Amino acid sequence: AMDMSLPALPEVTRSLHAPAATVQLTLTACLAGMAFGQLVVGPMSDRWGRRRPLLAGLAVYVVATVLCALAPTVELLVAFRLIQGLAGAAAIVIARAVARDLYDGVAMARFFSTLMLISGLAPILAPVVGGQILRVTDWRGVFVVLAVIGVLLGAVVWVKLPETLAPADRHDGGVGETLGAMRRLLADRVFTGYTLAGGFAFASLFAYVSASPFVIQEIYGASPQTFSLLFAVNSVGLMVMGQVNGKVLVGRVRLDRVLGVGLAVVLVAATALLLLSLGVFGETGLAPVAVALFVLMSAMGITMPNTQTLALLRTKHSAGSASALLGTTSFLVAAVVTPLVGIAGEDTAVPMAVVQLASALVATACFLGMCRPWKSGTSMKGGGV
Repeated sequence: AMDMSLPALPEVTRSLHAPAATVQLTLTACLAGMAFGQLVVGPMSDRWGRRRPLLAGLAVYVVATVLCALAPTVELLVAFRLIQGLAGAAAIVIARAVARDLYDGVAMARFFSTLMLISGLAPILAPVVGGQILRVTDWRGVFVVLAVIGVLLGAVVWVKLPETLAPADRHDGGVGETLGAMRRLLADRVFTGYTLAGGFAFASLFAYVSASPFVIQEIYGASPQTFSLLFAVNSVGLMVMGQVNGKVLVGRVRLDRVLGVGLAVVLVAATALLLLSLGVFGETGLAPVAVALFVLMSAMGITMPNTQTLALLRTKHSAGSASALLGTTSFLVAAVVTPLVGIAGEDTAVPMAVVQLASALVATACFLGMCRPWKSGTSMKGGGV
């Protein structure tokens, strides 16, 4: 939903006779919907189970996507994209909650590494697919394809996904109990530490996603094809390290130690990017910047799944609410820091590097100061919130 429509944005601008800044709001609306929708759907899944809210979310997603395809004005397109994001959040938050229902400890860490593989494929394949769709149809056709994908996902869930939350584990309370569950989760210092560490690590990644097209193409003069290649290579690095995490490290090395190493590598890469951007090493070309970005992105393959696993290990009976807090925190932090990457204009990559380094420093501080891994005993046991 986010990436497949990217190649169509210029055509949307022309078709709806709207300024580019307004068309960009379609992405902002979808991102905001995905953030806040998780806060609604996650607790719902703790009360009514995983299957029904997921199917309902997919149904609304399909309807909203069809409405996007039919939108006559950019204002309505922004509104429908907000609804699309709100409904699509069901898939994001419930996927993590289902994983917590089915797996624990090492098995859950490995499963999250598999989710990282799937997530890493999206930024590689979706823009390419969107571009190919535009060869045979217009931007509205992209949303038609997204609606068809939503229908197929709904059919797969209907046929293949059983209910994973037993009735005895559900919450019968209303809004008060939901807020109470979230308050208890946030009161758990370790859970909140892992949540914030994951959120700011995600902000460092999203700063790259939002700024790299400008930095690589405009500042370093690379062609769109070169940018696409580098973007794909970095995504592959993230996926490969995610699989190394799940297949090699998990079960052999404590998760908090792996997470600590991942955050340290992100810090080193972000520091190198800042020094390169400031010209400390003199005039440098694209190659060293590309290497530093590759290292940073690859380290996310062991950082992000392990923050999620370690946070969810703290909870069993409020997995939906916990998953909602994890997802919403990541999206909101990313949404807040991302505009900062262009604050100094179009002639420098310093803001991107500063945002990445600052985000990595905050993530590391939350991990060390709140999670205190040296006191955790074993990283594969949760606290049972």
